Amino acid sequence: MDYLPAFHNVKGKLCLVVGGGEVGTRKAGVLLEAGALVRVVAPEIEKELAERRGVTPIVARFEPGHFEGAMLVVAATNDREVNKTISALAQAQNLPVNVVDDPELCSFIMPAFLDRSPLMIAFSSGGGSPVLTRMMRGKLETIIPQNYARLGAFAVRFRELVKQRVTNPPKRRIFWENALDGLVAEKVLAGDEVAGEKLLKQMLDEEDNVLHGEVYLVGAGPGDPDLLTFRALRLMQKADVVVYDNLVSKPIVDMTRRDAQRIFVGKERANHTMRQEDINVLLVRLAKEGKRVVRLKGGDPFMFGRGGEEIETLTAEGIPFQVVPGITAALGVAAYAGIPLTHRDYAQSCMFVTGHLKDGTMDLDWDALVRPNQTVVVYMGLHGLVTLCTQLIAHGMPETTPIAIVQQGTTPNQRVITGTLSTLPGIAEREKPQAPTLIIVGGVVTLHEKLTWFHPQNP
Repeated sequence: MDYLPAFHNVKGKLCLVVGGGEVGTRKAGVLLEAGALVRVVAPEIEKELAERRGVTPIVARFEPGHFEGAMLVVAATNDREVNKTISALAQAQNLPVNVVDDPELCSFIMPAFLDRSPLMIAFSSGGGSPVLTRMMRGKLETIIPQNYARLGAFAVRFRELVKQRVTNPPKRRIFWENALDGLVAEKVLAGDEVAGEKLLKQMLDEEDNVLHGEVYLVGAGPGDPDLLTFRALRLMQKADVVVYDNLVSKPIVDMTRRDAQRIFVGKERANHTMRQEDINVLLVRLAKEGKRVVRLKGGDPFMFGRGGEEIETLTAEGIPFQVVPGITAALGVAAYAGIPLTHRDYAQSCMFVTGHLKDGTMDLDWDALVRPNQTVVVYMGLHGLVTLCTQLIAHGMPETTPIAIVQQGTTPNQRVITGTLSTLPGIAEREKPQAPTLIIVGGVVTLHEKLTWFHPQNP
């Protein structure tokens, strides 16, 4: 985080704008809209600005005495040396100062913002890309229409009543989320606040102060945050607790609600932070405490993710749950690696298997894997790569069959290592790929160089 986002209460407070031209007029206008009193200092001040209510115009060159009584300063002159002087003097007095279009001289940034008061959304690139900031603002303009201001004001009006009636904070948060994402919100957004109020009070009357916990099994996909579903992101933002494992990338974990409790139950080969049975018990306990729990699982919850075991436990304990499918690693990683899992010229079927070792050997149906015109995708198979290649050859697959290891697919650390069944173990020993990895076997691997479109940039 390059800057600390903050909102200043400037109502009735004096703010100084140095510069009376077009830029100064624009910045002064923002301050006036926020309720500030604005002192404008410049040798020439546009008439429109000087005559605005709340503006005190001073036609003069800037002097340090103009700081007197101001809570923040905006330098909007076209002379960088003057702006530089203003910035240095302001910071020496611990006055927040913004120098327009000069981030190096700023102690705070004036962001672009979307005004749905009392809902305010600010956008900033730290002054580095104002155009991108405005573009993002424009996108949200279409998603958050003006009538959300009405919904925000409605929530403010009933805040104290709800606080008095629903005394448990976690339950109160859930109450508001249900109200603002349901029929109450629909009525208010449509302009029928009377009906919205009636529904809200009905919800309050129905409250019995019993905590209702729930578990969301969410597929986090193969690593790229852009591959999350809308539903996954919505539930991640609602959860009170996040239980996540080693296959969930940090950028995805960071997209959960900032104040949610985070519990790492990571699993690596032969190194389990928490046994699966203990994870099942943890989910039940948290839900019975009235918390909404998101169980983040890499890929898809039901594809070698043991999600079925978790919901069996939840069902036995009477815990409500939802399952959100995710893009499983085989689909996402193969696509980013430029390896189609099926192709008319190479493969008409595809088989997914897990490469976990058991008693030193892979417990796989080798005869089923060596069928012609088939792609085989092996999850968690890096440690058993030598066994995999040896057994496939021993059961009749040609040793020249193409095979690929994709390291940390769909992330900036993606790396694709290719070879054949006879050569890849030696290549892997030399290249030392890092888990998590996915192994793809079959003729489709030859298309990797031709069809690759994702070119990661290592951070």
